[in-house]
Amino acid sequence: MNKQNQPETGMNDMPAGKRSKKRGSRMLTILALLAVAGGGAWWYFNDMQEEQAEDQPLLATVEIGNIENTIASAGSLKPSDYVDVGAQVSGMLQKLHVEVGDVVEAGQLLAEIDARVQEARVEASRANLQALEAQMDARKSALDLAMANAARQERLMEGDATSQQEYDTAMNSLAAAQASLVQLEKQIDQSRASLTSDETTLEFSKIFAPTTGTVVSIEMNEGRTLNAAQQAPTILRIADLGLMTVEADISEADISSIRRGMDVYFTTLGGGTRRWYGSLRQILPTPTVTNNVVLYTGLFDIENEDGVLLPEMTAQVYFITSQAQNVITIPLGAVRYPDQAELAARFTARAGANGPVNDTAAPQTNAGGSFAPPQGAGRGQFAGGQGGQGPRGGAGRPRPAVVTVVKDDGTREERQIMVGVTSRVAAEVISGLQTGEKVIAGIIQANTGAANQQNDFRPSGGFPGGGGGFRRF
Repeated sequence: MNKQNQPETGMNDMPAGKRSKKRGSRMLTILALLAVAGGGAWWYFNDMQEEQAEDQPLLATVEIGNIENTIASAGSLKPSDYVDVGAQVSGMLQKLHVEVGDVVEAGQLLAEIDARVQEARVEASRANLQALEAQMDARKSALDLAMANAARQERLMEGDATSQQEYDTAMNSLAAAQASLVQLEKQIDQSRASLTSDETTLEFSKIFAPTTGTVVSIEMNEGRTLNAAQQAPTILRIADLGLMTVEADISEADISSIRRGMDVYFTTLGGGTRRWYGSLRQILPTPTVTNNVVLYTGLFDIENEDGVLLPEMTAQVYFITSQAQNVITIPLGAVRYPDQAELAARFTARAGANGPVNDTAAPQTNAGGSFAPPQGAGRGQFAGGQGGQGPRGGAGRPRPAVVTVVKDDGTREERQIMVGVTSRVAAEVISGLQTGEKVIAGIIQANTGAANQQNDFRPSGGFPGGGGGFRRF
């Protein structure tokens, strides 16, 4: 038989089902070996990174600073005193002698109204007065004649040389002459009063400044006809810009924390970091309601000597609820408030190490079971005599706290301190620390970035993709 026609032995002799099973088992073995090798490498390198990179403490330096707690609100500026200058006579506004922004003095001419009608009235009243005064001499002469006739009739009556009728006629003429003279005098008085009124109305055609100030607005322009028959039209406004009033909108949620006399300051959009300080003068009891939002208005005055503040400026107002200036401060993240059990344990340990402890320095509790500071632990009692004492408002009683101090040699010490005013970021240290000391204010996490790259989320305060993270100590 020819060898070329003989069938080959080996794999080809094997059935097709057995050949596919053998190949599948080899692939599974290879994949398993690769998975074991990859897991070992990941574990090795991850363990190396954890050994090489460790969390580091975030150190903060104890320093002198200011702490302030405020309630913010929006407001606007208004002149504290202003006068609306109007027209008391009708007519065309003939001339304006000022412009917006001009500083005027009391008595300065501001505007003129067409006064031809008023001038005509004054001339008519003056002519009428002159005519009445011209009649005065005739009335006086008639009175003199009546008095002479009456005297003559009296003498004749005594000598029985005249009739009763002649005598009565003379007496009647005398009374009429006297009454006519009095009537003319009263008419002259009335005419003089009318002339005075017309002259005053003529003066109203020239408008003078009633007070010293700045022209902040002009409502009427030249050529405008003014009708003062029913209501005096406003021509311009003069305001005293030396003293401004801030109207602050206080929300319903904050009104319970606001009180008259509390310190307040504000900034303006164009004022940069400059602050204007004042004291809350008044809270208007009637609120304004807009879209179901209840807002109360707080008023306080600000001196404007340099003229920087202008009417209708937008003000960002801050009501100071508590503050401490030039005091020892540390970050709030460095502060930990112990409970009553820890306070008692610390006091017992201190007493055992140092002997009997003065009762005035021991932690006390009030009726509610909360901590009361030691007697004599007042403001300005800083360790080493450093630091200053500043104004403080609404801060409450001092509280005990614990911080971790890092010394120059790297060792750590837990120390009890007294905390005063606190804000969202800082705390006032009344006693227990000196300026320049280091405290732990948090933890810098070194592996946050690697964990994020491996999609392993750790709620530790790190930022995705960053090289490190931070969490509070």
